Amino acid sequence: MPVLTVRHVTTYRYRSPVAFGEHRMMLRPREGHDQRLFEARLDITPKPAALRWLHDVYGNSVAIARFAGRAKQLVFDSEVRLDHRPHNALDFQIEDYARTFPFAYGMEEVPDLARSIERHWRDDDRAVDRWARRFLRQDGPTGTLDLLEAMTHGIKRELTYIPRHERGIQDPVRTLKLGSGTCRDFAVLMMEAARSLGLAARFVSGYLYSPGAEGEARVGAGPPMPGHGSTCLAPAGSTSTPPTASSAIAT
Repeated sequence: MPVLTVRHVTTYRYRSPVAFGEHRMMLRPREGHDQRLFEARLDITPKPAALRWLHDVYGNSVAIARFAGRAKQLVFDSEVRLDHRPHNALDFQIEDYARTFPFAYGMEEVPDLARSIERHWRDDDRAVDRWARRFLRQDGPTGTLDLLEAMTHGIKRELTYIPRHERGIQDPVRTLKLGSGTCRDFAVLMMEAARSLGLAARFVSGYLYSPGAEGEARVGAGPPMPGHGSTCLAPAGSTSTPPTASSAIAT
C-alpha cells in the first residue's frame, strides 16, 4: 500500500455565537509494526485557550481542547501522513486450533481477554444470541473467519444505515428491532454477537482505504471515522470487521 495522506475536517456552524465546552479528539493514528506515522498536524479555529495531549489506558493519543469566548463556527482540521502496510485479510494466518469454531483461548490469554469476552449489553430475550447463531453452519464445522464474514454480510443485507449525530450507541437489541442504525451501532451489535459465542471483541475506529479503478483510491470510504468490531483470534492477532463495508480487514 502506498504512503497515505488523510485529511479530516469537521465543521460546526451556529446561528449565533456560542460558548464551547471541552473537546476530546482521537485523530492521531497509533503506530506499530504495520504502520508508521511520518507527520501529523491539528488546526483548530477559533484557537483554543488550551490544548494538551495525553495517552488513555489503551495507549491512544488523545487531544483535549478548552476554549474561551464565543464564536459562530468551530473547525477541526486534521491531516496525517503515514505508511500503512496491513496484512492481507484473505491471507490471515490463524493457528490450526482456531480455524474452526468453537475454539478455546489459551489460559495465559484469558485474564487479558476476559473483559472483551464479557457481554456488555442486556439481552433478556436472547435476541442477539439467536441472531448470532444463524451464522453457524448446520451441516458441519463453521470456519472462524467464515463466521465473522457471514455476520458482516448479514448486517449489510438486513440492516439499513441511518446517520445519527447524537452522542451514544444504540442498544444492540434495539438495532435488531429497528433494522437500522449507524456504523457504530452495527459494530457494537457484531461485538455482542461475537461475545455471545465466546469470542473476544472490542470497538475500534478509523478510515477505510478503498482502491478504485485505474489506480484511483479513496481514504474514508463509507461513513466518516467508521466504527469496526475487532475480534481476537489469538495468537494469530485480531481481525477488524467494518459491518457497513461488508468485509474483514486483518489488523
